[in-house]
Amino acid sequence: MPPACPEGRASAAILRILSVQRRESVFFVGLPGVYNESVFIPDASIPMTNNTFSLLFLGKTDDPDCVRALKFCQGTFAPVTYCLGKWGDPLPENVRDWEGDYIVSYLSRWVIPDALLKRAHKAAINFHPASPEYPGIGCTNFALYENATEYGTTCHHMAPKVDTGRIIAVRRFPIYPEDDVAALLRRTYENQIALFFEIAQLMAEGKELPVSKETWTRPPFTRKEFNELFQITPEQSKEEIARRIRAVSYGGFQPYVELEGYRFEYKPASK
Repeated sequence: MPPACPEGRASAAILRILSVQRRESVFFVGLPGVYNESVFIPDASIPMTNNTFSLLFLGKTDDPDCVRALKFCQGTFAPVTYCLGKWGDPLPENVRDWEGDYIVSYLSRWVIPDALLKRAHKAAINFHPASPEYPGIGCTNFALYENATEYGTTCHHMAPKVDTGRIIAVRRFPIYPEDDVAALLRRTYENQIALFFEIAQLMAEGKELPVSKETWTRPPFTRKEFNELFQITPEQSKEEIARRIRAVSYGGFQPYVELEGYRFEYKPASK
């Protein structure tokens, strides 16, 4: 029986059990405006396999790389259970009860409960959009703020505490002086999907996952630290203000200064 919809969303959320020719049972939880049947239902264009490793895929709604990763899993593993969500969405109860071989978290918005991690018999892995120097939230932003010259993406085993599990593999690339948040994110996601295909292929072939010599170099950055990075004060130097603008200015996310109870937000120059 499908799980209950998030409170107040029963009429809008989409809850379906899908059956396809290879007897795959797929569970999808969607939100208004993100479900596209032509994208998410497995079809003849996806290569099928005799692989019988079961997999739970947790990802982000409305993200093209999540779609690519999910479709690869659907064509490579069986059965596949998947759930895509946004920040603040509760993890459905039916997903909490899952048990099988692999869990793959790809830009997932959930912290996976320890009880669920333990029900992955082979591995529960996450693809983190940063190198091991930047665990936690705001990783891209802190790398730019620190004027790092190298960055990366990390595949690691999941542990109850976010971004602390044993590292499987790291894919590194340079940060250029002219990079801003948008440019670094774009290159990060390109490398992350490439790392996903490398690791997922090993899983599909039943091979042992690599063991990296790299380790996390610091505790995960917190939401409080991330929020503080946006704050500009009159006491800061011109160089410090420039570092913060470069590190956080991205679309609707902008640094700000507060004076006499008023907030003034940075407005990027038109390119």
